[in-house]
Formats: sequence, C-alpha cells, structure tokens
Amino acid sequence: LIWMGSKQDMQQQIRQKIDNGFSTIKIKVGALDFEQECEILDFIRKHFGKHDIEIRLDANGAFSPTEALSKLKTLAKYNIHSIEQPIKPGQHELMAALCATSPIDIALDEELIGIYDNDQRNHLLAAINPKYIILKPSLLGGLEDTLQWTMLAQSLGIGWWVTSALESNIGLNAIAHWTFANAPSIHQGLGTGQLYANNIASPLEIRNGKLYSNPSKTWDLSLLKK
Repeated sequence: LIWMGSKQDMQQQIRQKIDNGFSTIKIKVGALDFEQECEILDFIRKHFGKHDIEIRLDANGAFSPTEALSKLKTLAKYNIHSIEQPIKPGQHELMAALCATSPIDIALDEELIGIYDNDQRNHLLAAINPKYIILKPSLLGGLEDTLQWTMLAQSLGIGWWVTSALESNIGLNAIAHWTFANAPSIHQGLGTGQLYANNIASPLEIRNGKLYSNPSKTWDLSLLKK
C-alpha cells in the first residue's frame, strides 16, 4: 500500500516498495488533484510495464456518480489491474452500471461491511456483479463470515482477495494463516503490522514482497502483561 501524500513523497514510496521486492502495489486515489494522481501513475508506467508491476487502485468511494466512468476511462490507459469502490457504497444500481461498463475491473470493499445475512449478501453480489470483492475479516464479522463471502463469490464467478485492517500482529497472524489455507493464487493485501511502534513481536516478517512466519523467531507477549 502506498500512503497518500505529495507527489514526490508517493513516488519515493513507490520506488522503495519496488526496491523491496513488491510486484503489486496499491495506490489510493481521489484525495489528491486527479491530474496529479494521473502523473503518479504515468511515472510508474514510464519506468515499469504492466508485466513488471501490477497496479491496484482504491478510491474509497471518492468519485461522484457523474464523473466516475470518465475518470475510470482516463485511469485505464495506465494498465490498471482493478479499482476498489469507485463510488460510495449503497448505490447498487449505479455501481452495477459501472461494473458493466468500466474499462477497469471493479472490486467491492466498503459495500460488504455490515451485511451479515447470506441471502442479502447473495442478492448484493448478484445485483452488482463486480469482478472482485475485498475481504477484511475484522470488519466482516470474523473468519467464518469471510468464508461465507468467498463461497458466494465463487458460486457467482467473482474473484476475491483478503486484506488486513489495522490488526496487531496477533490478528494479522490469524488472518494470514487463514488466507494461506483458503486463498486462491492471487496477490493478497496483508502486512499492517508495520504501522505500530509498540506492536507485539512475532515470527511474522516480510521478505521480497511476501509475508512469512519465521520458525526461528518466537512470540513476545510481555506487552500484554503491562
């Protein structure tokens, strides 16, 4: 994940992630000036082709319904893998129309949160028919609810991947093991443990863009005793 900031700061983050071995990067769009965001994507594509770096975007619902398709068409020229939640959740007919016409594959994210009935989940996915759904177990009701989403998605031919959502290393460890056991062979979005200054030390480590559990490391739970 590339955090939002100035164009220069984001370019530096991108370069660092690539140097660290990541082959897929996720960039937030909709917060900066749209032309600046396009310049950042242009910077990436001038240096790295689509076979070198996969770009996923996340709009967090930032595009208005009237401008969304036009912006998606502009973004498509940068060979984008997918874009999460181009418009705000709850606009099912508009989102369905975007999914049907967008030149970039659309993934639902916030759209899934708060829906715990399987019939409602099935109706949502069938009505909107996105290419992908993004699964955050901590926000969807847990791992069992996440599994229900995956089964519904697979029955409808919808792809999915898992991302973490500000868990400590304990939560990240649980999600990572579940993902390893259940996920298809597509890049996932795990690794928020790096955000914390006082996280619980664990065997988890990131090497060359991948998350590992290092058997030579142990858990340090002393922080929990304070």
